[in-house]
Amino acid sequence: MKLGFVSDSLGSMSLDDLLDCATRLGVEGIEINTGGWSTAPHFDLIAMRQSAERRRQFLRMFEDRGLDIIALNANGNPLHPTDASQAACLKDTIRIAGEMGIKKVCTMSGLPAGSADDKMPNWVVASWPPETQTILRYQWEERLLPFWSDVADLAKAHGVDQIALELHGNQCVYNVPSLLKLRKHIGPSLGANLDPSHLFWMGADPLAAAEALGEAVFHVHAKDTLLNAPIQATTSLLENGSLMDIPARSWSYITLGFGHGEEWWRQFCYRLTMAGYDGWLSIEHEDVLLNAREGLEKSIALLRGIMPTAPADYVPQAV
Repeated sequence: MKLGFVSDSLGSMSLDDLLDCATRLGVEGIEINTGGWSTAPHFDLIAMRQSAERRRQFLRMFEDRGLDIIALNANGNPLHPTDASQAACLKDTIRIAGEMGIKKVCTMSGLPAGSADDKMPNWVVASWPPETQTILRYQWEERLLPFWSDVADLAKAHGVDQIALELHGNQCVYNVPSLLKLRKHIGPSLGANLDPSHLFWMGADPLAAAEALGEAVFHVHAKDTLLNAPIQATTSLLENGSLMDIPARSWSYITLGFGHGEEWWRQFCYRLTMAGYDGWLSIEHEDVLLNAREGLEKSIALLRGIMPTAPADYVPQAV
């Protein structure tokens, strides 16, 4: 496996400072945010689309430091019923990735409205009352499947081999069954960006998810979640309080090792290996209480001590 981080983790830095910091931290690559829910401080999507020279300059900045571009990340809601810019961002990101020789794009599946007449996304998380099933049929059959069929064709045309969908709340694809369902309809170019932090707060087990997804694991975001048991006991994990108020929340995103210890992350890396994954661990720092640089340093130190980096070489002796 290789180690890197998401560029927005150090969003206040310039691109030059970001790359120099990555070199000092000893990681192998950076995942670049291009838009969507990100202001994309390190990547000007319009300029990159318009200028081949800008794309070459961007690539050289990484090459000169011996860093890889892990993937381009267009996280957002590409099926938003009133905001077409997020779908446009994803499609432009795929086109630019192809021009730059980047084979993987990370994004979300999207969440449409509940019907053609609605104007707000609608996330169905229960099977009752009965209209929930009508909503789901509309979302999948009328919006999700046609959209992703077109996007998969676009990716193929531009040489992007993998589209990694993050299993994230408020998206149609948020767990293992929904990812595998969409992959079955669209094809093997769609896979999972397996981020344990979201599965934790939704009550799933990331270790079991890694095994169940197998070859459909295209990417891994290394991010942890604190489950705040005293608050959870009265509010549940259905939490809509401010992300900035960790003491008042039943769960919060947190630096690696502060929510789940080294032993858990060791098991996670091994389960990924068992599932056949030997790709990137891309740290995504979203801990509001810890300094971003410090949080990255601690996360890198934890993963460096436990992640497999060399190929297996055990051969049973002939007896």
